[in-house]
Amino acid sequence: MSGAAASKEEKRTWSPEEVDAMSAEELFQAYKRTGDQDLKWPLVMRYTGLVKTIALQVRGVYSSFAQVDDIVNEGLLTLAGAVDKFDPEKGIKFETYVSKRIRGAVIDLARRQDWVPRSVRRKARDIDQASNELFSELGRYPTDQEMASRLGVSQDQYQEDLANSSMCNVLSLDAIFEDREENGGAELPDGSQDSRPEDSMLRQELLETLTKAITSLRENEQMVISLYYQKNLSMKEIAQVMEVSEPRISQLHSRAIQKLKLYMNQYMTGGR
Repeated sequence: MSGAAASKEEKRTWSPEEVDAMSAEELFQAYKRTGDQDLKWPLVMRYTGLVKTIALQVRGVYSSFAQVDDIVNEGLLTLAGAVDKFDPEKGIKFETYVSKRIRGAVIDLARRQDWVPRSVRRKARDIDQASNELFSELGRYPTDQEMASRLGVSQDQYQEDLANSSMCNVLSLDAIFEDREENGGAELPDGSQDSRPEDSMLRQELLETLTKAITSLRENEQMVISLYYQKNLSMKEIAQVMEVSEPRISQLHSRAIQKLKLYMNQYMTGGR
């Protein structure tokens, strides 16, 4: 059968009942075969819940967000584009594939709309610089007292600034690799079946290093990372689970990400 004939054969009208009865995987397969837009948007809407989950998560970090709807809309556009690029035959889950892209789109949206106050960004940069300098000098992650001393502020002020700087921190552990990729470094392979053997080895090494970095965190920092990135809880929900204030959770999240960034940057630059 010719390609034209096959395309013609696939051209049909799908009833709402037929679409509703199809699984997400079946919708993917049918959309990939036909390119029928009547299948694409029902498929996109199947994952609206994922977009809303990420939007609410992000709002817990970026307290300046005025409209969750803006985030949801941006996420749906990213989701629609991801549906066209995703190949279900590569052996990775669509949720895994698209989550990183949605988070990345939200980060870009935050930067474009300048949702983070300039003063907060400045303090976050100062904290980054101080932590990098002290980490290099001491060979370990600095204490809060050492950080406060380097920044010339009280320990209470440092902890407040650290909690606020959570707005400037990455929204996904994958984003730790962002600067490396933008500067021409190797991107973390996606783990698909088509990956080259050397890509699979690189991915395994990176994941092992990241695992070691996470286990080096304090127990409460590990819990925040687990609840936020694995269980998809918001900062407010994590605060309830751990029975502490939201600012405290933001502080733990920010400190954990700072430590992971230092650990992974050392690995990526060969300073092991």
